[in-house]
Amino acid sequence: MAMLKRIGLFMLTNLFVMVTIGIVWSLVSHFLGLAGLNSYIPFLMAFCLVWGMGGAFISLLMSKWMAKMFHGVQVIDVNNANPELAGLVRMVHALACRAELPTMPEVGIYDSADINAFATGPSRGNAIVAVSTGLLQRMNDDEIEGVLGHEIAHIANGDMVTMTLIQGIVNAFAMFFSRILANIIASNVDEKFRSITRFAVTILGDIAFTLLGSIVVNYYSRKREFRADAGSAQFASKEKMILALRKLQAVYELPIPPDQTATATLMISNRNGGGLGGLFMTHPRLEDRIDALQRPRF
Repeated sequence: MAMLKRIGLFMLTNLFVMVTIGIVWSLVSHFLGLAGLNSYIPFLMAFCLVWGMGGAFISLLMSKWMAKMFHGVQVIDVNNANPELAGLVRMVHALACRAELPTMPEVGIYDSADINAFATGPSRGNAIVAVSTGLLQRMNDDEIEGVLGHEIAHIANGDMVTMTLIQGIVNAFAMFFSRILANIIASNVDEKFRSITRFAVTILGDIAFTLLGSIVVNYYSRKREFRADAGSAQFASKEKMILALRKLQAVYELPIPPDQTATATLMISNRNGGGLGGLFMTHPRLEDRIDALQRPRF
């Protein structure tokens, strides 16, 4: 379960879409007698590319709605909000103006003791920035602005779209290899078991190869965190971003760290790890991010 918690809501949604596509296609292929076409490589490659990219973009289009539903995010109405929340909206919009976003993102709050925030949405002009109640309670204004600058930078950099393109390529390869593997295995079992074997191996292969491909997606995710930190240094200030990271560092050095959530790839932090587990981490180590900000180039 620990690994699943780290791969993020976007990738979990993507995996669900991928498996659904795989099940539907397998059933249609079986009833229409198209299973043999899976062995036709050009057709298979085209199918995997179209549906692999399609699955990723469906996940992207669902990302904002899924994030709201999963966390119970309440969008803040600045006209009816208390002064603290109204100030939060104004802070996000000021940062968005500095980032020259085409449309002001929605601003929301969700109930969680964890110190975290996330930004998501299908485009730079259709995004949401949400913060936890724990973040508002435990960070001061400068630290909050550093965090919000980081999330605005994710939107300005188009990180969700780029991640979707990478995930789409990973999906295509996962679907291709799972179907090749399914045909190889099915061809070596008794004929009466071939259909169910092909179906089972295809679904399991989609899951396994997609999870394996998440190593590539998470590598990109770690790289984008450095760019978002640099963006926060530009839109808020380097000092405020460092203050926010140091606060997170202090929290994560406690004997009992805060709960992880399934939206790690959307959020500003997740626990540090090393070794093989580090391949599945969505964020770099906090100390590495602080070091990067302290280099003279910033």
